[in-house]
Amino acid sequence: MMDDSLGAMADAAQAAIAYRRSVADALHTPVADYATIHAAFAAPTPETGDDPQAILAELIERASPGIRAQTGPRFFGWVIGNSHPTGVAADWLASAWGQNAANTIASPAASAIEDIAAGWLLDLLGLPAEASVGFVTGATVANFVCLAAARSEVLRRVGWDVEADGLFAAPPITVLIGADAHATVFSGLKYLGLGAKRVRIVESDSLGRIIPGAFRRALDETSGPVIAIAQAGQINTGGCDPFAKIAPMARDAGAWLHVDGAFGLWAQAAPDRAHLTAGVELADSWATDGHKWLQTPYDSGFAIVRDAAAHARAMAISASYLPPAEGSDRDPSTYVPELSRRARGFAAWAMIRQLGRQGIGEMVEQHCRIAAHMAARLDAEDGISLVAPVTLNQFMVRFGERTDADRLTLATVRQVQDDAIAFLGSTEWRGALAMRCSVTSIATTMAEADTSVDAIIAAWRCVQQRETACLTTA
Repeated sequence: MMDDSLGAMADAAQAAIAYRRSVADALHTPVADYATIHAAFAAPTPETGDDPQAILAELIERASPGIRAQTGPRFFGWVIGNSHPTGVAADWLASAWGQNAANTIASPAASAIEDIAAGWLLDLLGLPAEASVGFVTGATVANFVCLAAARSEVLRRVGWDVEADGLFAAPPITVLIGADAHATVFSGLKYLGLGAKRVRIVESDSLGRIIPGAFRRALDETSGPVIAIAQAGQINTGGCDPFAKIAPMARDAGAWLHVDGAFGLWAQAAPDRAHLTAGVELADSWATDGHKWLQTPYDSGFAIVRDAAAHARAMAISASYLPPAEGSDRDPSTYVPELSRRARGFAAWAMIRQLGRQGIGEMVEQHCRIAAHMAARLDAEDGISLVAPVTLNQFMVRFGERTDADRLTLATVRQVQDDAIAFLGSTEWRGALAMRCSVTSIATTMAEADTSVDAIIAAWRCVQQRETACLTTA
């Protein structure tokens, strides 16, 4: 049976390599819907086992029609990286080695490599070298971890031990947050008992960036423990908050400033874009993803906290059977909400080695150029309008005249998805619907971007033709 299982591993590797070779060349990539895939797999609970290679063959055959080409060069639907083959290979090894990265005794290699990768990340992102880094599943959990550290510290300053005594009768915490913050930050507040609705919204500008004057007024009108939440990379516009202005305000007021930098924090690694995040290093904590601009496979995010003691106080797990860290050893589980977890550091280490500082910076800059190029081409087409200036790698467009643009925009998005040459989705911005484009995959070239723009324009013209035909028959 073991030989058969190893054969299944080899089959999986061959199928994965074949898929990655073909996805870049496929022009038309239709995807079966949920119901179709569900029906293909629906069956009674197995009563007996089966041959490993037959199981893998069945999985590949039945699942493949429902695999969206997120690693392809024309995927712009969400901020999703390429799951670069080097990172995937390192992640395969992490799974094959079966390492639980809980502590240094359980896996010396996973623990040590995670520590090295953490130091590289801080250097690449221009963040304080003394900051602690937790390797988590993604920016959603990274925000949660950083906000847990923030909650711990702002309450400690007023004499309350939230880890021991909980939130019952604790001094209330005021949370200040920009009007265009991402939903995952509100999730973190919900998980921590701070309430997704018990926040003070701070006014933002046309790109979703916090307005410094509004931030100052909000600080002046609060008392007691304060957590302020900013962002690097607004999900629709790519806008980054004015950290150089608001961070000193937060510090002077004794507030903890957290930055949701799921993708935008990586502007720090691109010399020509770093001005967008100027001053972000002055914050107290930062959340970002590896599976976006670092191109790691999924299950990769980083919770970064300036005050390592607050980070550890909020997250550390202790038990009689767990070995203590020795000397200067870094215990990986001190900075994450998990004990048993995969060894995420291998893929992060491999991707930084693959790209290096120069490669990461060039990739970020190239994606920003591609986004600006695509936006300019679409904006030049009759009936397509750019919603906001392009500052990073995100942009939005609308289709048709203002009175009917929502309906025509959704129709065009559906047509693009049905044509399956490129993948884009819709979003809502300032009460209006738009098509959103996110350029984040290392596989995307300027040529693939032009192919995608051609497909979007063709879809729009198809929608227009249908509209004309409907009017004629009416």
